Amino acid sequence: MAWSSGTSVKTLKAGVTVLARHPAGGLADDLSGRLRGLQDRMLAIAPTIDRIACTRYDPTTDLLKTFVNSTRSGEAIADDACTLATSSALQALAQGGGVRVIQDIPATVQGTREHSRWLRRQGYGSSLTVPMQDNSAFIGFIVYDSLQRNAFTATLQRDLELFSNLINITISSVYAAVRSLRASAAVAQDFVRLRDYETGSHLDRVAHDCRLIAKNLAQPLGLRDAFIEQLFLYATLHDIRKIGIPDAILLKEGNLTPEERQVIQTHGPLGLQILEKVIGKHALRDLPDSTLMRNIVDGHHERLDGSGYPLGLRGEAIPLEARIVAVADVFDASTCRRPYRQPQAIEAGLAELEHQAAGGLVDSLVVAALTRQRADVEAIRQRFQDD
Repeated sequence: MAWSSGTSVKTLKAGVTVLARHPAGGLADDLSGRLRGLQDRMLAIAPTIDRIACTRYDPTTDLLKTFVNSTRSGEAIADDACTLATSSALQALAQGGGVRVIQDIPATVQGTREHSRWLRRQGYGSSLTVPMQDNSAFIGFIVYDSLQRNAFTATLQRDLELFSNLINITISSVYAAVRSLRASAAVAQDFVRLRDYETGSHLDRVAHDCRLIAKNLAQPLGLRDAFIEQLFLYATLHDIRKIGIPDAILLKEGNLTPEERQVIQTHGPLGLQILEKVIGKHALRDLPDSTLMRNIVDGHHERLDGSGYPLGLRGEAIPLEARIVAVADVFDASTCRRPYRQPQAIEAGLAELEHQAAGGLVDSLVVAALTRQRADVEAIRQRFQDD
């Protein structure tokens, strides 16, 4: 899994914290690595190329967002996004194909948008923009930048055509694989919902709480949108191992015996086997999405002091995504109806999380992120009420 150089704070016990690395962009980091490899090969024939970036297009929001880039020098752009409708030139390029060449950026790009200012700050002299397609549908742009003016001659444009096709194919193939993984995950989610012993809405609440937490932590921890949305999507799979637990234990209303609790803690292997078969069937084992999914399924019952299960991981050995799901799961379990008890009020549930954080069980930083958003937490429970 790809990691950024950012840090997160985890409480191991009251008053003691450690710093640990956290996951960054997931799929975006994977594609960035592949893009850097292509750029290294490209430099042999096009040494004037100083940056390659890809923007992804979301037709539901009309948003274009830079999601992978490989920059030889200078400052990489962050959080670069705009709507396609704001640029008639890009709209025409997306609809009609072809390429767009800017041979003199300082003289041509005079806009006030942050991306325009960033181009001028970096000193880029010229650029080439190429649209990407997947199954004949526009999916984004490849952008080449050079510090030199007039770098993109007709000969260089022809030479870059092959590399543009390779980048387009690489991105299309990875996204096709991810679509297969997520479609299979949706089927697995339906199985979990059928056997969820709290309520079907439990999975929705946990997923939305996770996204709420991650968005609140995005700026201090440098979390990217890709990580947040992957977390939201796969949080609903956190209890897929329930598929292998007998109904007599899963649906029991009274207290569990030590033997029954052991079955719950080990979680039946069937659900995890199904997940692994889905990943293996589509040859997706190396995708960041599948790594994040496994971390959630395997790690959300781990505790920072090592008292959790199934592996007894502690501290920074527990991935951030698992620590977030752990907090959301514990909170929802305490504030929503269970077969064996009535729900607690939201304030009581948050107080319980703070107590567990002080005891070194769950991440205090994650708990604080949820606590800061009391109104949104309430809105999620109003939207996804128990039947």
